[in-house]
Amino acid sequence: MSFVVRPVGFDDLTGLVDLAKQFNLLNLPGDKKILAEKIDRSIQSFSGELEKVKSEYLFVVEDMEENLIVGSSLILAKHGTEDVPHSYFRVLKKDHFSSALGIGFIHQVLRFQLDFDGPTEIGGLLVDKIYRRRPEKLGKQISLSRFLYMATHPERFEKRVLCELTPPLTDENRSEFWEALGRRFTGLNYTEADLLSQTNKEFIESLFPSEDIYLCLLDSKARVVLGRVGESTKPAQHLLESIGFEYIDEVDPFDGGPHYGCDTKDILPIKRGKKMKVTDGKDSQFTQHMLVSTTSDEFKAVLSPCDIRGDEVVLPAKQRDILSVAPGETVFAAPFEYDKKRAKE
Repeated sequence: MSFVVRPVGFDDLTGLVDLAKQFNLLNLPGDKKILAEKIDRSIQSFSGELEKVKSEYLFVVEDMEENLIVGSSLILAKHGTEDVPHSYFRVLKKDHFSSALGIGFIHQVLRFQLDFDGPTEIGGLLVDKIYRRRPEKLGKQISLSRFLYMATHPERFEKRVLCELTPPLTDENRSEFWEALGRRFTGLNYTEADLLSQTNKEFIESLFPSEDIYLCLLDSKARVVLGRVGESTKPAQHLLESIGFEYIDEVDPFDGGPHYGCDTKDILPIKRGKKMKVTDGKDSQFTQHMLVSTTSDEFKAVLSPCDIRGDEVVLPAKQRDILSVAPGETVFAAPFEYDKKRAKE
């Protein structure tokens, strides 16, 4: 089967709605009107019509034989502005010691923060349930392909990238962390608050406490999920860690989910990838598998066997046709496999 990662188009609306309805994420809901607006914003972003603070890039992976949209991912070029700041809890430690009793405690505290000049954020990672566990690793393809686009268009993004990971939720999709903290300060349930925050964050700044919050005062159910990753999100966590992301001692103010971050230049598909010239090759030995993308305005990416020859690369005819590249043209190629232990080397 043939798969290609590319920017979303207007013709993808029905397929994207069907995909999103399987999961109904808050940043990619199964709502036709909202997704139509996201597609329009994405098309304007890729064409360079929107300024960075408004740009949102939506990628899809297409099963070319079935003509189906089977996965998606997002880049928010800038998350945190003067108009809509990025809000989070910083997780800190405080030492308390009593000389009279001769004992001390190290307490974890949460400190509410707002960032008015925030990083780039990635999210919206979905793969059709029927296509999961395929040997092509479509979730990994659609996730990593974003960084190839960032590598070839660095001026469109910030110097640091953030990813907010989903923590464990109850069977009723409720956040124990929100119930113990956020609900007491806003009166809203978790879904109401998270949905409202997509368009209006004023209530967070106005109602959340500005003073440090000691975790020992929260109930155990809330403490145990703080900074943890839900089971369904662990594959995404492991992938991020393998390419250089790490927990940055910040959590989401709604559900306590951990924030992972990395300097853009140190993200391994960007750091270890490079531009290469496509060339013809006789007796090619396709010993490597790389994620390969175009460098033109018409972005496409495929997982392809490669024969690397210095700064040149030989691609099979099938992958060249999918990318619409000819000998002499430039592509960006990055490794597909990474060792978590070597991510920081």
